[in-house]
Amino acid sequence: MATNARIRLLDAAEELFYAEGIRAVGVERILAESGVGRASFYRHFATKDDLVVAVLERRDEAWRSWLADRVTALGGKPLAVFDALAERFARADFRGCAFINTMAETADTGSSAYRVAAAHKERVTAYVADLLAAHGQDPALARRFVLLMDGAIVTALRERTTAPAGEARAVAAAVLGGGAGG
Repeated sequence: MATNARIRLLDAAEELFYAEGIRAVGVERILAESGVGRASFYRHFATKDDLVVAVLERRDEAWRSWLADRVTALGGKPLAVFDALAERFARADFRGCAFINTMAETADTGSSAYRVAAAHKERVTAYVADLLAAHGQDPALARRFVLLMDGAIVTALRERTTAPAGEARAVAAAVLGGGAGG
């Protein structure tokens, strides 16, 4: 039952933080949405910040797994990351990148939440570098790809369209020089 309470807290917090923002959602709201009592909350998380970190760590694993699965399903080439993003942008619940949102909201580069979010971006960059290398492309281009990915995410959020994924894909294709790694 204790594990169930932890999962309910994580599920409720993740949904609320992503939809409304970390600062906008208090512990009381998380307790109400999760159906978990205050004492149980504090058995699992010493502070709201600890809950934020746990949510981000879990989301990091899930998001990177989703990306790798979608890239594989979409042909496995580096440019497929943008096709996967287009799918994400089309979802009604799309609210940008939880990690970019966290870094913008937190702004304290020393905070645990900021560090977890930044580490996520580094792991995504490493994944893209591996993907590029596996297709005969320079893995050093991964930082440029992630820059395009992040820009597409923010632009898609602002414009409420999937078009930025295609535009970023076109720029990435030009960066690759139209090679077989696309």
